[in-house]
Amino acid sequence: MSERKQRLFHNNMQVVIWLVSLLPVILAAAVYKRLPDQIPTNWGFDGHISYGGKLQIWFIAGMSPFLAGLFYVLPDIDPKRRNYRKFSGAYQSFQLFMQVFLLVILCIILVESFWPGTVQVSAVVMAMCSLLFILLGNMMPKFRQNFFCGFRTPWALSDETVWNKTHRLGGKLMFGAGILGFMGAFLPGEKLKMAMLLVPLAAATIIPYIMSYVWFKNRQGGEA
Repeated sequence: MSERKQRLFHNNMQVVIWLVSLLPVILAAAVYKRLPDQIPTNWGFDGHISYGGKLQIWFIAGMSPFLAGLFYVLPDIDPKRRNYRKFSGAYQSFQLFMQVFLLVILCIILVESFWPGTVQVSAVVMAMCSLLFILLGNMMPKFRQNFFCGFRTPWALSDETVWNKTHRLGGKLMFGAGILGFMGAFLPGEKLKMAMLLVPLAAATIIPYIMSYVWFKNRQGGEA
């Protein structure tokens, strides 16, 4: 049996990821005939809801197995593929959460298709996004050099020490952004919710990039 097949069939977490990725497709198939011709596909921060033909449910449901397959092959095409073994647990935990996230999104669309106004969509989506940031914050210090996950700055990819420092800082900032976003998800006012989510996220993204460059230049100058 090839290394790829061993990884597929002998890793319990990977099997769970594959199974969860199929749930949206199964759920969509189960209710498709009963769906109205137009289903909600987008919720604006101004409260406006966009609708589309119910065929779009297949695209939304199909994203789950597509991403499961994509994440599965990425380590094989990464020049630093060996490093994935060092953070495989974090990598697969992220995949599993993404699958749960997509399943929740599909469930929201289905519930709102049959019973409009049942779900406070913005609060649920922002809370889920914030939980994703919290999860990433915990995982980032475990990431090792690779070309697909984490803060892939040229300076971090060029120096392992810079990579580790960048991801320790990024993990703390991302965790903090997730906490603030989660609290903001339950505040009144859509603009306030968006600010609580996006402003900390922007800081958690930009600051590690800047510090990655600073640490790299310091090391090049022999100061670190």
